[in-house]
Amino acid sequence: MKANIYTTEGKVAKSIELPESIFDAKWNADLVAQVINAQAANRRAGTAHTKDRSEVSGGGKKPWQQKGTGRARHGSSRSPIWRHGGVTFGPRNDKSYKQTIPRGMKISALYSILSAKVKNGKVLFVETLAETSGKTKDAEVVMKNLSKIEGFKTLTYKKVGNVYMTTEKGSDTLKRSFRNLSYVNLHNMEDLNPLDIANARYLVITNPEAAIEYLSGKKSVK
Repeated sequence: MKANIYTTEGKVAKSIELPESIFDAKWNADLVAQVINAQAANRRAGTAHTKDRSEVSGGGKKPWQQKGTGRARHGSSRSPIWRHGGVTFGPRNDKSYKQTIPRGMKISALYSILSAKVKNGKVLFVETLAETSGKTKDAEVVMKNLSKIEGFKTLTYKKVGNVYMTTEKGSDTLKRSFRNLSYVNLHNMEDLNPLDIANARYLVITNPEAAIEYLSGKKSVK
């Protein structure tokens, strides 16, 4: 299974042999969904909090007597059915959304979604990104050149998270040059995960040889 590696000018530099175990894995929708949902849950801040009737201030006095008024009986003005009352079944910050997913499942889901992206023509392999001056215009030039490659015309589409780009641990100037491009998320290749790949339309892998070596190593470590 071969793929082209492009330069930052959008020209073919060479080809690379992709491991079938990583980029031609069988699609497992149930596994991918389970891992993605777990990762999304683990990213929840869990800071949303509503007060129940015991935490809302006031309401200590019975609004009116039980009988004889012709109105419905109420024991507290802080009941959930009252205005300014407590909230029933609202979000609580004492709830943990954390889910544990076995390492083998995470790796299998990663390989599965990488294979799906490759089959759909949404993965672009690029040579190592050269050092930039840290200015956004340098990153824009690179992205415009890559968008000229056949099949990647909408690479520069102004949608948040349109492109997930991986690179080796680069300098701060390189990350700073892509920081202001809202449609590009630049991360180290060690941060590759099913959730971010699924949320992005395109996956751009720079320095593919190192990335493949890293992905292959994940499979062998237990």
